[in-house]
Amino acid sequence: MINWQDLHFLRPEWLWALLLVPAAVLGGWWRRHRSARWHDAVDPHLLAHVISDGRKRGWWGSVAVALGLTLAALALAGPSWRQLEQPLWESKTPLVIVLDLSSSIRATDLPPSRLLQARAKLASLLRERKGGEVALVAFAWEPFTVAPLTDDAANVALFLDALAPEVMPVDGQRPDKALQWAGDLLKQSGARNGEILLLTDHADAAALAEAARLRVAGYRVSAIGLGSLQGASYRDPRGAIEQAHLDETSLRALATAGGGGYQRIANTSADLKALGVLEPQAGAQDRQLQASSGKQWQDEGYWLLPPLLLLALFAFRRPRRVVPVLALCLLLPMWQPAQAAEQGGWWQRADQRQHQRLGEGVDAYRLGDFATAQKKFEGIDSDQGWYNLGNALARQGKYDEAIEAYDRALKAHPGMQDALANRAAVDAARKRKSQQGQQGQQGKQSNPSKPQQGKDQPGQQGQQQNPSQQNQQGQQGQQSGQQGQPQNGQTGQPSNPAQQGQRPAEQNPSQDGSRSPDKGEQPPQSEDAGRQQQADQAQRQRMAEAMRQQQAGEGEQQDGAVAAAMTPAQREQQQAVEAWMQRVPDEPGDLLKAKFQLEYERRMREKR
Repeated sequence: MINWQDLHFLRPEWLWALLLVPAAVLGGWWRRHRSARWHDAVDPHLLAHVISDGRKRGWWGSVAVALGLTLAALALAGPSWRQLEQPLWESKTPLVIVLDLSSSIRATDLPPSRLLQARAKLASLLRERKGGEVALVAFAWEPFTVAPLTDDAANVALFLDALAPEVMPVDGQRPDKALQWAGDLLKQSGARNGEILLLTDHADAAALAEAARLRVAGYRVSAIGLGSLQGASYRDPRGAIEQAHLDETSLRALATAGGGGYQRIANTSADLKALGVLEPQAGAQDRQLQASSGKQWQDEGYWLLPPLLLLALFAFRRPRRVVPVLALCLLLPMWQPAQAAEQGGWWQRADQRQHQRLGEGVDAYRLGDFATAQKKFEGIDSDQGWYNLGNALARQGKYDEAIEAYDRALKAHPGMQDALANRAAVDAARKRKSQQGQQGQQGKQSNPSKPQQGKDQPGQQGQQQNPSQQNQQGQQGQQSGQQGQPQNGQTGQPSNPAQQGQRPAEQNPSQDGSRSPDKGEQPPQSEDAGRQQQADQAQRQRMAEAMRQQQAGEGEQQDGAVAAAMTPAQREQQQAVEAWMQRVPDEPGDLLKAKFQLEYERRMREKR
């Protein structure tokens, strides 16, 4: 039922096309008038044979053309008299959190420390934020992505306990680089608007300039001050005592340049509410789109198309009348082409393909499919690629090729402790295998019915020797078992199936030297430092227990099959290795530390 009171036109400018209707009528009259001139030149009895009587058809043609133009103009004008519900499209502004992880965050002017206060603030933000994508960036001298933009805030919160200055490859404070990195994340996601929240204690002139540039790009920069005006002392990586204090003036200037706000960190969520990051808002263009959403007027012009098509069907008998209509179609508004971003090439860089192959090789190694792991590791020209290839070859008894792979790894990374230890163990296994072959031939000659010993592998040494050699070789086999693990291209951590009850971030003793020599050294704040260490230790225990429970079910079936194929000596040695791994210190930040170190080395290679 048409509601005539609500009748209106969505595109009223097309009503100007109705001016063509009288022009069409005048055109038909002029054609009939021109044909009437033949009465003066032709005899009446011949006129009927010379020209046809087109009066009726002329009037009918003029009426048809006028009616068709009227229907077309009304249809293009978009008559509408009712509203329909439309699905709302909601686009919330993404947020990139930028956290200062320089050594100054160890200062204790915010008890127990700035670091724990920042972790608690980020946990509160991720827990209370109502929707919208969020990302986390950590920076010192260089910025690194802890978690990319995602709408799963709980996934980002998993990384909070691993955040510490020790995970950063190089110490320092470059907030300008971090802001630029955050802006690139928003730009790559296609966000037209975005929020950047910086948590630090000061901002320099370069950071102010970068904040102003981001504001022009459509991204709002806000800041939360970490620390107090009085400041506190902390130790830098060299062991020197430094002083850190909160520079609110520079942070306010940065927030002003970035079009955002500034708040000093608070024990409640008042600072987050004041900055407006708990309730993500839609951008200006998105708000305009949402305002026009909900109920929209329905274009009813399509009801005029069936009679228009019937008139067009008869018009095709006279092509001369169709040409003007086709010319009129050229005036119709053209569609706007849409271009979709092709995401297929985002993860096709050479280093990313190598990283994927490295991960697939590690998975195959854990499943005991060493031949597949070898194929995956081959062609990865990096120290970890050659090291993992050597491990896979050694597990197959290809000792000569394994030693060559270890040599290539040491050439790429001189002083790599794991490669040195594994090479020595494999070299010793190769020599013992040669000796066993000679002893086996002699044994066959003296006792042909005695079966030949099987192949020796790293991690299984000392199982086929006489009792006087088992002690020494068992120790070497244990060393090879703990060292000969594949390193993931991202983490560089051990990943043996025998260690499935352990966290992937656990390190072997040969990697302890890479930790910061100043780790654990704090300014003289004994009570706060003690509470912080207890909290970190409790968190590590909870994370380790959760990982063990999760992986216990996954590895139970596989471990049972592997254990059934082992000899008693092999099972005893595996238990010894697992017991030794239980004593390895568990560091939640090792995963991020290895990831950031690899990324930093890649950047340095690209700058050369």
